Amino acid sequence: MNLTILDWIGYAASVLILISMLMTSFLKLRIVNMAGALLFSIYGFLIGALPVGLLNLFVVFANSYHLYRMIGIKESFKTLEIKRDNRYLIKFLDFYNKDILKYFPQFEYQNTMNSYTYMILRNMAVAGVFLARDYGNKRLFIGLDYVIPDYRDFKLGKYIYQEKIEFFKSEGYEMLCTVPQTANHARYLKKMGFHKQQLDGKEYFVFALL
Repeated sequence: MNLTILDWIGYAASVLILISMLMTSFLKLRIVNMAGALLFSIYGFLIGALPVGLLNLFVVFANSYHLYRMIGIKESFKTLEIKRDNRYLIKFLDFYNKDILKYFPQFEYQNTMNSYTYMILRNMAVAGVFLARDYGNKRLFIGLDYVIPDYRDFKLGKYIYQEKIEFFKSEGYEMLCTVPQTANHARYLKKMGFHKQQLDGKEYFVFALL
């Protein structure tokens, strides 16, 4: 079977649309879906199928609009400190347990260990959880930094590790540290500004506050 350039454009568009439907991150879904729709639009116009070309061109503009809203519009981020045995927190961790374990396979909630227990709010909706404990020597160990799939566009991470830095410093900490449990988590930490460092003979990912 000899495939033409048009065939390859159509197949590529189909694959991109399929991949976008399997994504849990709305940001990535929009970007990949827009790329697939753009290829389908080009494919439709090239083969003379105007309904296909016009419909997918509309999908491109719709995705562009939603991406602008997700990336360009200023949002409100807040941390809400709660009790370690808060019933909503327990229900939240239980509801998202399977997804949490994808990135933190060793995670098991022990409320006696937390020094800081926060729900992270995005436009007043609960978007994630931040759990940390005092590690001595002016270090704060991050036990869980979890964001639900709908909000995985790094904005919450930037909020914690940029805008909240002064808070951690005011609490007397000179260093945030953690141990990534998956390759995805390690990539996220590097993107947030963490680097590898030996502490007490063990390798950690460290964010210096000085």
